[in-house]
Amino acid sequence: MGLVQRLKEKQESALSELMQLYGDYLLRTAVLLLKDRQAAEEAVQDAFITAYEKINQLEDDDKVKSWMTAILVNRCRAQMRKRNWKHVFLSFDLVERFREDDLHRGPEESLLLLAENQHLSSAIQELNYKYREAIILFYFNEMKISEISEQLNVNENTVKARLSRGRSLLKEILMRGGDESGEGKIKKTAR
Repeated sequence: MGLVQRLKEKQESALSELMQLYGDYLLRTAVLLLKDRQAAEEAVQDAFITAYEKINQLEDDDKVKSWMTAILVNRCRAQMRKRNWKHVFLSFDLVERFREDDLHRGPEESLLLLAENQHLSSAIQELNYKYREAIILFYFNEMKISEISEQLNVNENTVKARLSRGRSLLKEILMRGGDESGEGKIKKTAR
């Protein structure tokens, strides 16, 4: 009997298996979207509960991962609406802990890579949520534009525009460098 069928029969072992399969992936995504480990864990937990309760709404058993991603993205959006996240910053170390493909490098190379990742992560976190969401789903979760469009319930051209604008803003942020004073900050309004 397949995982989805066992979930439909409300077997708790199936829920545990689902959590094992997608827990790290969903947590990594939520941390990147929300910039806060505790809020990310809450969003992932809510996503699993929702999935367990609404498993009968899953139309294609082969699309469990994208269905779970859609639920998580909706939970993250709800969290963003509830709270003011302007002063919460992500430590890239949190994301690094959840990387499945941890490659063994020399200490110098690891240190340089960590510095680059922290700079990129900080730049991504400066983006408006809708640009950050598109960038993370496309580059970090390796989703296709059509999948992102379906997940976010927006037109594919909207996703392309958000990716383009997000990349442009990221380039500006990265070119500006470590402007610690806050001067020269890019205005984060929707265009």
